[in-house]
Amino acid sequence: MEKGAAPGAAGVDAPGAGGAVRGIAYEEPLVFEHGSRGRCGVSLPEVGPVPAGDEIPASLRREAVDGLPELSELETVRHFTRLSAWNHGIDTGFYPLGSCTMKYNPKSSEALARLPGFANLHPLAAPELSQGVLELMHGLERALTEIAGMDATTLTPAAGAQGELCGLMVIRAWHQAHGNPRKKVLIPDTAHGTNPASAALNGYTCVQLASGPDGRLHPETVAEAMDEDVAAIMITNPNTLGIFESHIAEIAAIVHAKGGLVYGDGANMNALLGTARPGDMGFDVIQYNLHKTFATPHGGGGPGSGPVAVKAALAPFLPLPVVVKEGEDYRLVTDPKERPQTIGKLREFWGNVGMFVRAWAIIREYGPEGLTATSQLAVLNANYVRAALQGTYNLPYETDSLHEVVFDDKAQKATGVTTMDVAKRLIDHGFHPPTIYFPLVVHGALMIEPTETESKEELDGFVSAMKAIAEEAVRDPEAVKASPQKPVRARLDETRAARKPVLRWVPGMKVE
Repeated sequence: MEKGAAPGAAGVDAPGAGGAVRGIAYEEPLVFEHGSRGRCGVSLPEVGPVPAGDEIPASLRREAVDGLPELSELETVRHFTRLSAWNHGIDTGFYPLGSCTMKYNPKSSEALARLPGFANLHPLAAPELSQGVLELMHGLERALTEIAGMDATTLTPAAGAQGELCGLMVIRAWHQAHGNPRKKVLIPDTAHGTNPASAALNGYTCVQLASGPDGRLHPETVAEAMDEDVAAIMITNPNTLGIFESHIAEIAAIVHAKGGLVYGDGANMNALLGTARPGDMGFDVIQYNLHKTFATPHGGGGPGSGPVAVKAALAPFLPLPVVVKEGEDYRLVTDPKERPQTIGKLREFWGNVGMFVRAWAIIREYGPEGLTATSQLAVLNANYVRAALQGTYNLPYETDSLHEVVFDDKAQKATGVTTMDVAKRLIDHGFHPPTIYFPLVVHGALMIEPTETESKEELDGFVSAMKAIAEEAVRDPEAVKASPQKPVRARLDETRAARKPVLRWVPGMKVE
């Protein structure tokens, strides 16, 4: 439907992999534009006498609030249900965002996370009432430690970015304990974008390293930049091009020789599960994006989880709390006196326990063989897409890919069609666009990560759509550049949305 169309329903027709996308698409106004004065969806009892001293001061009370929507229950339910149908999620269709691992996760993990013993447990409950969850946390710590090839793990960080922050805090504390926190952190141009922020928040100066023509970081580049002021190098492996850093052992040796540490961004662990361990490559610290690699519904706004695994020398610096097993019982170490070198607490309580339950469930369900199959299928699916689209879209690096593949729009430039146009046109074909314009080392990047959970049929539908768009770019480029046309909203003015956002609604305002 065109922008600004009247409220109501409209038919849509877009060929998706699972058959044509047809049916009713509601044009839904803002909630402020529904209802009418005096309409209400709840019934409340009359307020009885309020004991003296318990009443709200008159200065803080008001009879009504001007401008708030007044709706019936049915209007409210329909409004939010219709809005929910505008969303795209992994339960709706393929979500090929590169470097984000937007994969389907089993509903069994969701059910287990909702068990009352986990979901309703108060974080201040006594240890004797929390043995089940403490045992689960202890088991998950040990499993994540083994998967990464490390010696200890903390579950505390709330998400991957806070895991990075935690890892750099641990590195800084380790250097301080040795008399010098150092000044710099080396970061390749193919690392994840949050790495520089994590380093800067720890007071470090970031030094960017250029990758080679094969998309990899080369030892001589590291050797030239490495000195006794460098606290660490932060490497994403596989990197954001989906390429394995095959020189990692040599790079780690160069950094270690000058007293530095090697930090691994583990957001791409989906490519390594059961196949390769960062600890065996020379990494000293690595953070998991638990909500990407294991069973958490990514893309729903959180919460996430970013456990950090470290080598033995760094274990004393990990944040509190720490789960320890004493005989047959488990307890939380929360007193810094027991861990005098700890960096302290990163957040309240234990971490996002619901994420721990989901991850532990899928690790136990899959077992070692299943985790290995996860990475193998993720790599297979990415290379299937790569082989199918190579020649239709330009492949800036001929190097073998792992779990994701990066194309660009060079082959379409002669038609005037850009990466953004391709992404928008995919919506008309019933597919969520992949990551675009990232990583920054590839101009006009189209970054695709199919994950291990997508079927061959789904990937074939996606490939067919991408090929159809490339063909249309030659035949009718203006149609591609005017996309999307099928959704409830057509192509929006993203520059206007950024520069002139509507931050406040007032009665009578119509928002197009």
